[in-house]
Amino acid sequence: MRRQVWNDMDRSARAALMDRGLDEIFDPGLRASISTLIEDVRERGDAAVCDALATFDGIDVEPSGLRVTDDELDSAAVSDAVDRSIDDAIIHLRSFNEAQLERASDWQIESEPGLTVGEKITPISSAGLFTPSGKASYPSVAYQLAVPAVVAGVPELALVVPPIPGGTGDVDPAVLVVCRKLGVRDVFRVNGPAGIAALGFGTESIPKVRKVVGPGSPAVTIAQVEMQRYGVSTMMLLGPTESLVIADSTADAELLAADLLIEAEHGADSSVVLLTDSSALADAVDVELDRQLAVLPNIRSDAARSSLGPNGGCVLTDDIGAAVAIANEFAAEHLQVVVADNVLDDVLDGLVNAGEILIGQHTPFSAGNFIIGCPASLPTSGFAHVSSGITADTFLKRTAVARADARAAARMAPSVIALAEHEGFPAHAAALRLRQG
Repeated sequence: MRRQVWNDMDRSARAALMDRGLDEIFDPGLRASISTLIEDVRERGDAAVCDALATFDGIDVEPSGLRVTDDELDSAAVSDAVDRSIDDAIIHLRSFNEAQLERASDWQIESEPGLTVGEKITPISSAGLFTPSGKASYPSVAYQLAVPAVVAGVPELALVVPPIPGGTGDVDPAVLVVCRKLGVRDVFRVNGPAGIAALGFGTESIPKVRKVVGPGSPAVTIAQVEMQRYGVSTMMLLGPTESLVIADSTADAELLAADLLIEAEHGADSSVVLLTDSSALADAVDVELDRQLAVLPNIRSDAARSSLGPNGGCVLTDDIGAAVAIANEFAAEHLQVVVADNVLDDVLDGLVNAGEILIGQHTPFSAGNFIIGCPASLPTSGFAHVSSGITADTFLKRTAVARADARAAARMAPSVIALAEHEGFPAHAAALRLRQG
């Protein structure tokens, strides 16, 4: 893996580490292309969606075939092992999201005599879930998105997924099994960016939704960003995957190398970083990486070499405290902490920017991705500074509620009138004067 020393890195080198993927995601040429595709879907609906499938995925589907049929959903099957694993994941996700939902309840307080204020919490009316395809099969993404939406109580859900590459339009049966288990029946085979647009506008076959979520390629991410201009709510950003590990000399190098390869194997656009204050650990991890990369399929090992090379690698720091500061600036999608027990609490207290934090070497990223139940569709490209992973809360909205009696209205009147007159709104003031009699 590429190795750098933080104190020797100049401003541009540090910026390059932090700005992973953003240049590609917001490439002007790609953005223009996606904007054209979005406009085509807005104008031509299903026909444009089918053309995008043919052009970008090489799959010919008629508009009548965009919707996955009930027969396809009901007959989809996977091995017993995969079926049981999907159930295992759904159980854990339900537990996490139901616990979160219990804590997201209506509330009110009396802020002064005669005045109560609070919030009413309700699910959004509709949501579209994008599950990627192409590089791999992603039933895990389907349940990571759908379980929180179902737990939140979203009444209208639609899932879009590109067909299996090189096929005739079939959708990954594991994704369909997830949909069947969760009661998601509106499922559509579409190209990624075109599907995002179709969900935002609605077409003859695909329903219009209020919010669209799901990770994907830079093209898919741009499509979600662009659809915000049309009033569609999306998440910022769910782009190419990334992980960061903070480790000290107590870490097991073999396990550490294995954990670094988890997200690294996703694709050549992934970013994986090891922050450590131990050059000896970095040396040992390099030896293990060489050994473990040798047994991966070429497509995965090539991706991992990019993720740990030009896109990431090891950064040596003076101490673990410096590593924590760098991790907060990086704001990783996936963060693992492998440090001595006597410093663990201080490290955790210092970490504030991350999509998830996995503690110790018995909590690998793959367990988080598939089974643990914490969100695994998480903000990338530094957006963990300001946003969170996809949970039930993603699909809830808060409506403020207030009630004042005559006593409270009379008490507030002088303040309302003074501010209204200062801002030049006489009707605002008049409404309170009227109530004063």
